[in-house]
Amino acid sequence: MPLTLFAGWYRLPLYYQILLALLLGIVVGVAWGSDAAVLALPGKLILRLLGALAPPLILAAIVHTLMTAEFGGRDSLKLARLLILNTLVAIFIGLSVANLIQPGVGADLVVPATHADISQKSANPNPLVTFLDNVPKSLFGPLGDDGKVIGVIFIGVAFGIALRSQRERAIGTAEDLAELALTTLIRVLHWIIAVVPLAVFGIIASIVGTQGFGGFKALGLFVASVIIALTLQAIYYLTRIRFGSWVRPLMVLRGTRDALVTAFSTASSTATMPVTFRCLRDQVGIREKSASLGALVGANFNNDGTALYEAMAALFIAQMLGMQLDLQQQILVVLTSVMASVGAAGIPEAGLVTMTMVFNAVGLPLQFIPILLTVDWFLDRCRTAINVMGDINVSCLIDGKRTGTLGNKP
Repeated sequence: MPLTLFAGWYRLPLYYQILLALLLGIVVGVAWGSDAAVLALPGKLILRLLGALAPPLILAAIVHTLMTAEFGGRDSLKLARLLILNTLVAIFIGLSVANLIQPGVGADLVVPATHADISQKSANPNPLVTFLDNVPKSLFGPLGDDGKVIGVIFIGVAFGIALRSQRERAIGTAEDLAELALTTLIRVLHWIIAVVPLAVFGIIASIVGTQGFGGFKALGLFVASVIIALTLQAIYYLTRIRFGSWVRPLMVLRGTRDALVTAFSTASSTATMPVTFRCLRDQVGIREKSASLGALVGANFNNDGTALYEAMAALFIAQMLGMQLDLQQQILVVLTSVMASVGAAGIPEAGLVTMTMVFNAVGLPLQFIPILLTVDWFLDRCRTAINVMGDINVSCLIDGKRTGTLGNKP
């Protein structure tokens, strides 16, 4: 019976698992009160592993994407310029809305004590805390001079198991090596994502038990703020199409609605790529090269909705903790969001991976990420639709003001 329940649990979509973990965490947090604080430790372990894996995973994704993407000609330079501009505009919109509405102000969450503080207060430190301190904060940290052998063992076991299925694979080119590295890192990421609901349960129970529901009252305003920002980004896309392409905005929306609905329902811009390409070419009438550059090549780099969300999430958590991110820190959020979003389209749960990098860049505690995960299943679908709309925008602008293949005229 337990095995049946276990198998049934993992057959559920991840967002169902997270919602159930949220509800269970609230119940346990209310029932246990301050005693639920101990449940945060497994969640911190999972988030630390995710934070350690994120930088090399993004690095491998960028290297693989740049090696395999087909570039060439003036249109490719225009593609790069449009992708950078769209991402910067998205982050600017996100930061502006978050600074204006300030959805996290008034939550008054308390920054948790560090593990060192816990150890100093106790003559007999918790074994779980000691174990957590030995888990590597970065993938290559244990291989340097920190001297934590347990971290080396963690890395060796994880990648040894992940590479077993690839041990017969032939490596003939540098591209093969880059693909092997990315495949292995994504396999390890799947293992971590599988236990993310456990992190949500433990940390939500801990927050509710020790700090009450203050942190969750602001979530509704945060969701509304993100939707407002994503809507403004969509208006920006359609405005650029109106003045920079032969296609009309309403025509684009009608012709690509299948792609937008697919993006919202699957929460995957990668899975939506062929649908986007077909809609642009067959329904809108964009030239095949323009549709290919925007919907297939550009989609590997374009994550405007995700970058917007990461920037807003960082400000939201900072506001909840009463931390003021100055202009320099917000610029750092912008730079980190841009770099983290490049090449992340093919990574499962890309927003969760890149969020750890953005939080680390400005010193925000990762253990508050589970608060965002409780609404992320919905916002992920919204921002994926915006990511795909960004691909559509780029294709239309590359096609320019010339007549389309279906004979439509401006």
